[in-house]
Amino acid sequence: MNGRWQFSSGTDHCDWIFLGAMVGGADGKPLMPPQGLHVILPRSDYEIVADSWDVVGLRGTGSKDIVVKDAFIPGYRVMESAKVMDGTAAKEYGVTETLYRMPWSTMFPLGITSATIGICEGVLAAGVDYQRNRVGATGTLVKDDPYVLHALGEAASEIDAARQQLLANVDRIWDKVDRGEDIDFETRAAVRRDQARAAWRAVRAADEIFDRAGGNALRMDNALQRFWRDAHAGLHHAIHVTSTTYHAAAMASLGVEVPEGPLRVMI
Repeated sequence: MNGRWQFSSGTDHCDWIFLGAMVGGADGKPLMPPQGLHVILPRSDYEIVADSWDVVGLRGTGSKDIVVKDAFIPGYRVMESAKVMDGTAAKEYGVTETLYRMPWSTMFPLGITSATIGICEGVLAAGVDYQRNRVGATGTLVKDDPYVLHALGEAASEIDAARQQLLANVDRIWDKVDRGEDIDFETRAAVRRDQARAAWRAVRAADEIFDRAGGNALRMDNALQRFWRDAHAGLHHAIHVTSTTYHAAAMASLGVEVPEGPLRVMI
């Protein structure tokens, strides 16, 4: 196995690593159609690229680049991505616990999106605290300014709605899996649609809070700007791309067979 991977979060603290890989042909190029794999490697099989995570937000995740050169990966440390996505892998390995039979497209995004929404809750908390005794540009106390108060109230509701929608979908899928039901593609796509939408809803609400916090909110010693930068960095994760996810969810809801390829990626 050879290659370079980006965004290996927390990698400095790990002894093992999970990577996504593509099956290659004799020429070293990925087979077509693509055949994805999930692989596990020990620390001795990869190099962490120092200083490869220099970013405006989420600096603390340490999501550095990884380089693998001529590593041999035994079969017991390899799983087919498609089987992980549709739950076949869990069945083949005889896993019976509900947690491990949850769809990948529900569980993996949950970790990313819940963090992003949590950061937006940080924007809200820091924004409210900052505005509590602030005098705005017009000389009016913010707590007496109906326009800013309306924006804060609406943003708080949007962030809470994002949190509730994300959790409600996970609860619904958990209950289905716990009853022994299979989760079909249409359901998985709908959950991914709502999960991505929840992140965007929360970050856009965070923007409304930050945009009304004045110039001093830009100062590096103000926690508000850090939360705001981190929220936008979280939104840039691939799991929050809405285009293909919305497309696939709409097609599936209309009973149209979603073709293999980009529309099924991460669903």
